Amino acid sequence: MSILALIPARGGSKGIPRKNIKELCGKPLIAWSIEAAQKASSVDQIVVSTDNEEIADIARSYGAEVPFLRPAELAQDDTPGIATVHHALEQFTAVKQLLLLQPTSPLRSAEDIDGIVNMFQKHKNQSAVSICESPKHPNWMLNFGEDGTLSRFMDAPIATRRQDLPKIYVANGALYLANSEWLRHACNFVSPETIGYLMPPERSADIDTPLDWEWIEFLMKKKV
Repeated sequence: MSILALIPARGGSKGIPRKNIKELCGKPLIAWSIEAAQKASSVDQIVVSTDNEEIADIARSYGAEVPFLRPAELAQDDTPGIATVHHALEQFTAVKQLLLLQPTSPLRSAEDIDGIVNMFQKHKNQSAVSICESPKHPNWMLNFGEDGTLSRFMDAPIATRRQDLPKIYVANGALYLANSEWLRHACNFVSPETIGYLMPPERSADIDTPLDWEWIEFLMKKKV
């Protein structure tokens, strides 16, 4: 076995209750990530890490494996994402690479999954992360003081046109891939050894708020 796709889905969700199994365009949110991984030729095994029996049952019904329930202490609001990854690697010691697929990125496709894997294997770096061009540039960002005054976030000349700004990129949260042995000792997927996999904005949206949910639902319905 080479690549394990890990989908983390804890039961607690304050912003959007029951988010991971809430229906999005006819399927539970988590199903979109499971099905994308199933269609990807590069994925050998799909595992859902959850602390919740209902999520586990739904994940199994869509074909994912749920060989363990995540301990409650690793499913808190403040639990670092890397702790979930390390816990999964303790269960799967033979895995060569781990691909993290967050359920909150349902627009990511099987082609994106195979794309980052192919790039990763070609470059032979320790990790790869999906990115997209940032819609907002720090050159135009402001600090908001306690007295209500505004100050520049960047100490640089203000650009008056977007075309004059250098492109800047952000991790879009859709794909995180790394060599398992390296990852066992890492505190993050991103390091000086990380390469970026560029994704288009229409597949880079992720769900963090109810407004995000409505936007992705709109994009999905428009695509259909």
